[in-house]
Amino acid sequence: MTTNKKHIAIFGSTGSIGTQALEVIASNSDLFEVYAITAGNNVDLLIRQARKFQPEIVVIANELLYPKLKEELSDLPIKTYSGAEAIAQVAAMETVDIVLTAMVGFSGLLPTINAAKAGKRIALANKETLVVAGELINDLCHKYGASIIPVDSEHSAIFQCLTGEGDNAIEKLILTASGGPFRTYNWSDLGNVTPAQALKHPNWDMGAKITIDSASMMNKGFEVIEAKWLFGVDIEQIDVIVHPQSIIHSMVQFSDGSIKAQMGLPDMKLPIQYAFTYPDRLQTNFPRFDFSLYPHLTFEKPDMERFRNLAFSYYAISKGGNMPCILNAANEIVVSAFLKEKISFLEMSDIIEKVMDKASFISNPAYEDYLKTDYEVRLLTEEFV
Repeated sequence: MTTNKKHIAIFGSTGSIGTQALEVIASNSDLFEVYAITAGNNVDLLIRQARKFQPEIVVIANELLYPKLKEELSDLPIKTYSGAEAIAQVAAMETVDIVLTAMVGFSGLLPTINAAKAGKRIALANKETLVVAGELINDLCHKYGASIIPVDSEHSAIFQCLTGEGDNAIEKLILTASGGPFRTYNWSDLGNVTPAQALKHPNWDMGAKITIDSASMMNKGFEVIEAKWLFGVDIEQIDVIVHPQSIIHSMVQFSDGSIKAQMGLPDMKLPIQYAFTYPDRLQTNFPRFDFSLYPHLTFEKPDMERFRNLAFSYYAISKGGNMPCILNAANEIVVSAFLKEKISFLEMSDIIEKVMDKASFISNPAYEDYLKTDYEVRLLTEEFV
């Protein structure tokens, strides 16, 4: 491999963020090189990606799929591995310059910890990592000199608004939310929502888990928690505003009352590329926003009675300790159950509330406590399902 290009490891290369990251790299092959790619279960796409990009290392998390991966790539000089431990080890490799964590859920925590300990630039697209263990990740980044550049469109927007502001005091972070596909639904309508309806997001093309989280507004709740850790503000300084057009990606209000917003058409390739190139901006051929085509940009308060997951998130981060970890683990189980049509859309929040009330609270958790909490809460949630 050449040494003048940035070597990028993509954790979750077969998902929505991962596939778009590979497009960004392919468009800037003079600057970036794919060093490693990993996937959970989608071995067929992983094999196709490996044959196209020819990385040094390919890892499949599901060890049962490893024989197929190894066999299909046996004619290429690619090292193949399997299992969560192998993925975590790749994150710390000296030859990796940038780690893109785009894995879904709790599985992204250990690779991010290893990347932080290795002092890497972490392009963070796995919001659950900071939801579950934000304090731990921040401490590791500070200790080992790692940096986090957020890839979520909302956090990338805030990051861009803060660039160049130095120590100017933040009064408020304003996260925008599309409101999802059910923004105008009443309570009875929400009770009859199907997984197929919930998977149709009005503005963004994302994976199944994050699309359901967006429909239930859990995704926005997680972003509130993530923003606290990324930008070092109190929870009272983070507002959510529903902006159905998804043109303003988020805003920062400063102590003098002025507000900076980052705007553009919904396209995840832009924040992905910015995380790779920061502080530089590269010329792109992405579609441009035309104000004349959007004469009305609208804003409204989120309804936390209909979309209780957002309220749960504010409660969880205010409570602190392992409560956000409890929230995340319960949510992963109920989303899976909803997608399998075992529970209704509204039952997801009902079950999460019961689990948060019943699960064991730990005020000052260590890494092992997060693992134990995650395991126990999943079992508890399955009982309620």
